[in-house]
Amino acid sequence: MIQFAGNSIVHFFNALFLTKRFFLAGMFCFILFTFSYLAEILYAPAVIISWIFLFVLIADIILLFSMPKTIVKRQVHSRMSNGDENPVVLHLKNLSPLKTTLQIIDELPVQFQVRDFMINTSLKGSEKKQLKYNLRPTERGEYFFGNIHVFIASTLGLLRRRITINAQEKVSVYPSYIQLRNYQLLTGNTINASGGNKKIRKVGNSFEFEQVKDYVIGDDIRKLNWKATARNGMMMVNQYTDEKSQQVFIIIDKGRLMKMPFEGLTLLDYAINSALVLTHVCLQKQDKIGLITFAEKFADIVPADRKMTQREIIVRSLYNQNTTFLEADFEMLYMQVRAKIKQRSMLILFTNFETLTGVKRQMQYLRSLSKHHLLLVVFFENTSLKQLSAADAETVEDVYVKTIADKFIMEKRLIVKELHQAGILSLLTTPQELTVQTINSYVDLKSRQLI
Repeated sequence: MIQFAGNSIVHFFNALFLTKRFFLAGMFCFILFTFSYLAEILYAPAVIISWIFLFVLIADIILLFSMPKTIVKRQVHSRMSNGDENPVVLHLKNLSPLKTTLQIIDELPVQFQVRDFMINTSLKGSEKKQLKYNLRPTERGEYFFGNIHVFIASTLGLLRRRITINAQEKVSVYPSYIQLRNYQLLTGNTINASGGNKKIRKVGNSFEFEQVKDYVIGDDIRKLNWKATARNGMMMVNQYTDEKSQQVFIIIDKGRLMKMPFEGLTLLDYAINSALVLTHVCLQKQDKIGLITFAEKFADIVPADRKMTQREIIVRSLYNQNTTFLEADFEMLYMQVRAKIKQRSMLILFTNFETLTGVKRQMQYLRSLSKHHLLLVVFFENTSLKQLSAADAETVEDVYVKTIADKFIMEKRLIVKELHQAGILSLLTTPQELTVQTINSYVDLKSRQLI
């Protein structure tokens, strides 16, 4: 019993915290007692004010422990989107008829490395309120939220009482599915572009036949169906649609160069987010979409398909992909692609090259892949180098830095030229424009009937 009472007393004092108002009132009493040594007339008021302060303090403690607890609940989706702003909502309800002020500390997952997260608010008697804040994860995986600590103060405001709410929960961070809402593919003769809609000229007539329809002004007269025209006594034309069920494989390099960071995300994360959006676009176009990831070993392959569940399969496959600190093995990639992909397909390879020498080491394997498939190599511009190159050189050191930055930028352009001379399609883009540029290239190549 003694131990139980001792624990209760410790718990009671551990739940109380002094506020700024407490220290100001205590300091005022201290100053009065200090000056009462010089002016004895101040002693009596100092004693009276000190007793008032003590009574108010006791009343504040009674209020804090007698009033009903404030209810705080966290609402967060079981899935969060990597690299995007994800909303978290706190639902508050004051069960007391009195006004209370609150300090709320929500224990965020350790991945965010936030140590000073606090929300200050107040609730009127029996009031309900919702507080919203956003979190931007930069890593995929499992995130664990902790408890919610609520520090409640009454209208007297001398003390705060801490209430800990058990709110531990696990949230999974997946590749950026929010981008699917931002990149809606425009069908027909247009594609989605960051600067507007871009007109695409279709080359050739190797389309799938859809139907015979009445001729209207603007239809291509080369598609007139003379037999149907003779039967119906009016001009009829053949209507075609884009070829469907073509195979597209997204290949993601997980080597050390994809570990480079940009605005909190690695290049691998940018590639994964773009791959998810591209999967959605390909399924809209009714193409078969597959996935290959590789590094020094051949990691995963998702066979190409256009079934309804294919996007979810690819999302689960991309969920736990991580970079390594080793060079990617392009020879192994070529052998696996030749062994497992028998039909000519479009291969969209997300990788990164920093030097021309690095490209030449892998050129024979890229050229071999390009012979059997339509290969598009997507790699990244270094935006930090572009900023250094554009900056003014004021010192000798600035001149050296600017010269080296220009050299590496030129190296990227030489890589594009080297791939072009080998007959390999390439796309050099910044990380923030990766998704738009990749979708544009896919639709462009598809409309040109290059597969």
